[in-house]
Amino acid sequence: MPGLQGSAEPLSSAYQLALLDLDGVVYRGKNPIDHAVESIREAERIGMTIEYTTNNSSRFPNVVAGQLQGFGLDVEDWQVITSSIVAARMVARSVPQARRVLVLGAEHLRHEVESRRGLVVVDDAAAEPQAVIQGWYPDMSWNQMAQVAFAVERGATYFVTNRDLTIPRELGIAPGCGSMIQAVINATGVEPVASAGKPESAMYDEARLLAAHDGAEAVAKELCLAIGDRLDTDIEAGNRGGYDSLAVLTGVTNPAELMRAPEHLRPSYIVADLRGLNQAQPQPKQLERNRWSCADAQAWIDEDAIVVTDEQDINALRAACSLTWAMQDRGEADTLPAMRLPEFATL
Repeated sequence: MPGLQGSAEPLSSAYQLALLDLDGVVYRGKNPIDHAVESIREAERIGMTIEYTTNNSSRFPNVVAGQLQGFGLDVEDWQVITSSIVAARMVARSVPQARRVLVLGAEHLRHEVESRRGLVVVDDAAAEPQAVIQGWYPDMSWNQMAQVAFAVERGATYFVTNRDLTIPRELGIAPGCGSMIQAVINATGVEPVASAGKPESAMYDEARLLAAHDGAEAVAKELCLAIGDRLDTDIEAGNRGGYDSLAVLTGVTNPAELMRAPEHLRPSYIVADLRGLNQAQPQPKQLERNRWSCADAQAWIDEDAIVVTDEQDINALRAACSLTWAMQDRGEADTLPAMRLPEFATL
């Protein structure tokens, strides 16, 4: 896989469609993230179409759109694609013989499953469902999770909306859908057959289709940019699906994770926040075996440390990532854990 890419023009003009994650990118809980709203509005002014993609399965698209409108964004329902939408379509396609589906999730997930022809939502294992789909919502109970486990143990095909282990909330990082799924796996020993959410690329593919109107063709993948704060969901989904990707540092991922990222979790671009969406991206360059530059910044190895010219410079982080990724690609990944990394505390 190629390393970090460069763009001589702002990304919002180099790409036509942004596949934009929500939690940790646009908002954290009920609060907008700094610089997100004005950056999205500027990207739309330039001509970029925005699709909001979220692994959150608990909220209806119109509710999400309403929250974004409250921040001052112009958003229609079709621009919001949730893991519930993708999951219901996935179950209907993958288990056509299913008539009874045990749904653990918010009303949005139940509504999406019920709207699929031939599927009937049930609430417990005693109804002998042919399929189970597990999502997340804050009021889920132990008994509901136990019903999922009982049905899976009896042979129901097991689907999930997403496998995010954590979710950003107003007060900090909380257990996400993946943590609840792991409890069912621990109880049953059964892994889900499929996940609707990222890191699978189905959500991005669906978003491309939803962005096409009046019989128009979907935007080509090479003109789509997947944007997110998580390497193991947003960025990996882009890599799996053949999409370029942009990692932002306003959510879960931190500079140390980026520098240590294995090949399948590496983004095409790195920015501090969504202001980077409307900026050109300098191309990192290798100067020596263990020295890289990006614009005026440099990163190099000094004994047991990765050193950069300025730990407050995003270009220095880009250079450092290029250096550490090159080390891994040369088979030197074992040396990284023992090396001191720059902190990049205030990007």
